[in-house]
Amino acid sequence: MSDTPIPSAPPSHPPDREQFWRDTFAAFAASDLSVRAFCRQRGLHEKRFYTWRKNLGLSPADRPATPAESTGHGFVPVRVVADATAEVVLPGGVTLRVPVAADAA
Repeated sequence: MSDTPIPSAPPSHPPDREQFWRDTFAAFAASDLSVRAFCRQRGLHEKRFYTWRKNLGLSPADRPATPAESTGHGFVPVRVVADATAEVVLPGGVTLRVPVAADAA
């Protein structure tokens, strides 16, 4: 990554554009911002951020998501079933089943 500040808009020349996005993703990885806040701060379109991340072969796992980012909000899905068991399916696919009559201790 270069020491020059990242411009807020990608250049029009393709090789420069790729370097712009590589520098942008490096800056994002070093920030504590969500994708939405980072893009808003730099005047970038979120859709282009995700498109370039995919085009460059970068993974969302390059930077751990916060719980709010993983579901798009601060909640996790909960499904109520007919029997007396509460079930929570976590974003990683882990399912937690607890009898409703279970003691809190």
